Amino acid sequence: MIKIKYADTYLKRLIGLMFKKDIDYGLLFILKYGSSIHTCFMRFNIDVYFMDENKKIFDKVTLKPWQYYKPEKKAQYILEVKENSLNLNIGSYIDFKKKRKS
Repeated sequence: MIKIKYADTYLKRLIGLMFKKDIDYGLLFILKYGSSIHTCFMRFNIDVYFMDENKKIFDKVTLKPWQYYKPEKKAQYILEVKENSLNLNIGSYIDFKKKRKS
């Protein structure tokens, strides 16, 4: 189990994990548009899980700082975590609740 923070504003999605020295949580993106990501200005490797509308993982990639990645199909959700902090595979489901708007 891991704590999840939501990238639920434009600024949070824009900044993501840039400039962080370390994290002990996952950053969840709920997408409306594209699924590409980058690791510019990041200081550590991350595992990235791409999920469909049912929260099923269809792609997973480990990225080093200053890389770009775009999955073959559009994701509904993306979860970024520190490398090796979760042991999930393609086909697994991630259980999280959508954050309610206040």
